[in-house]
Amino acid sequence: MGLGHEGIGVVEKTGPLCKSLKAGDRVGWGYNHSFCGSCRECLTGNDVYCRERALYGFADFDQGSFGSHAVWREVALFKIPDSISDEDAAPLQCAGATVFSALHTYHAQPSETVGIMGVGGLGHLAIQFAAKSGCYVVVISGSESKKEEALRLGANEFIATKGKTELKASRPIDRLLVTTSSLTNWEQILPLMSPRATVHPLSISEGDFSFPNNPMLIYGITIQGSCVASRLTHERMLEFAALHNIKPVVQLFDMTEEGILDAMEKLDQGKVHFRAVLKPVA
Repeated sequence: MGLGHEGIGVVEKTGPLCKSLKAGDRVGWGYNHSFCGSCRECLTGNDVYCRERALYGFADFDQGSFGSHAVWREVALFKIPDSISDEDAAPLQCAGATVFSALHTYHAQPSETVGIMGVGGLGHLAIQFAAKSGCYVVVISGSESKKEEALRLGANEFIATKGKTELKASRPIDRLLVTTSSLTNWEQILPLMSPRATVHPLSISEGDFSFPNNPMLIYGITIQGSCVASRLTHERMLEFAALHNIKPVVQLFDMTEEGILDAMEKLDQGKVHFRAVLKPVA
């Protein structure tokens, strides 16, 4: 399988039906490569849920952003704003689109308190998008090790859970983005949440998402699944990131065999600081 689903490239040639892109345009692509354009989901702007969608890992097995070239549908490519560099734009194509979509599609308001569980590849971008949207941001992490960076990225509060039986925040959480794949101790977290809060599980992981039944009913809590962004939301995410100077924290690796193996080894060992980006050698 051709690896890589957060890609940035330059258009070399277009087909006869292309209308919005031209040779020389700098574009990105993400998790969804295609959709039908005529079903209910597509017509209502929810093309990421089209039954004919072509998601990375399920389609186009011979192409990926680790390659030198690829052939994509114009409808699944996004022009990159000039103010965003290639290495900053790449992680926005999936990680950025995923967290922005949870906030934007489900109408997060500036008056909300947004909780971000986990400060990693998704979480560190979620902090920035929520903060720049005017939300009060509460970060929940296992230890204090990422506190300084979370506050620098825009968090208003930081809560470390390790070794604690009771957690406290200055205000109840209205919306919680779960960006960690580890099991959540809901007995710890639920007291932090407001009635009718929304929980967005955003991590791709095996197994079931488990949540206590009775508190969900008694407090009217919504568990809202959210995939990566639809086309319009993806475009708005890029515009928002450019306007507010939102950037991922990246580690750069050469796009060579040695560089890829090094990146994969560090990823496997949990030593990548937020996002690993492969960059072609000049």
